[in-house]
Amino acid sequence: MLRYVLNRFWQSIILIFIVTVLTFFLINLAPGGPSSLMRMDATEEERQALIERMGLDKPVHVRYGEWLAKAIQGDLGVSLTSGQPVMQRIAERFPHTLELAVYTLIFSVILGVLLGTVSAVRRNRFADYSINFFSSLGLSVPPFWLAVMFMYLFSVVLQWLPASGVGSGGLTDRWKHLIMPVLILSTTTLPTIIRFTRSSILEVISQNYIRTARAKGAPERTVIAVHALRNALIPVVSVIGVLIPRLLGGAVITETVFGWPGMGRLIIEAAEGRDYNLIMGVTVVVTVIVVVTNFLVDILYSKIDPRVKNY
Repeated sequence: MLRYVLNRFWQSIILIFIVTVLTFFLINLAPGGPSSLMRMDATEEERQALIERMGLDKPVHVRYGEWLAKAIQGDLGVSLTSGQPVMQRIAERFPHTLELAVYTLIFSVILGVLLGTVSAVRRNRFADYSINFFSSLGLSVPPFWLAVMFMYLFSVVLQWLPASGVGSGGLTDRWKHLIMPVLILSTTTLPTIIRFTRSSILEVISQNYIRTARAKGAPERTVIAVHALRNALIPVVSVIGVLIPRLLGGAVITETVFGWPGMGRLIIEAAEGRDYNLIMGVTVVVTVIVVVTNFLVDILYSKIDPRVKNY
């Protein structure tokens, strides 16, 4: 077990390093830069002074080495647009994205497992066809378009829910602001959980121990809930690691449409302002979150299913 954990740990470190190298070189070699956002009447001397002050006149590999040395110590630099420490800006936005992602994941797992189980139990019936149809629809419809339609229907026409923001009132107001972003973001995760649960249930209920339980006269609810579902959920655990990147990627669109002040909007602001330090900071934090989550899921899965440690 220790060997497996160490192996996955070093793989995670290497992956984070590769992502930082690629991101740093890509954004530094891209056309334009912070100096291109200066006012039109800025002189060449002023532009050059800005470049030197930001250290952009140094070779890319030198700048990466300096950045990496500071990043290892927890210093991701200063935002080129606001002058604030990058970690401070991330710390201000991260709780909002975490809140949105956690609620979305909880909602998706509970509803996804329930619908996936119903779809498997009612295989080739109306319920199965309906769930599969809406699952496919959720994967096909662009989240941006769906978010705009939700906003128009529930905020403009019906006026049931606020269109944007996080709310400044009590718990009820907070929940109202969360409903639409969670529903839209769940379209990136819910269909996958439904399909994975359905296939796992169908595989498990064909096993001999399920036939034995039925032969002994166990109620069908007990067979599904106690024997089948418990074992079918083991592979579903591995899906969570795959869903985290989807959640964070979907958060960019969701937070932008609904004005949710999280990491998704922050990366858009950083890209628009060509804020290299902030782009790198957000990329590193998101990469670490994804890698650590997958690392923990792998460890948990290896505990649940010891066969994984052999791979």
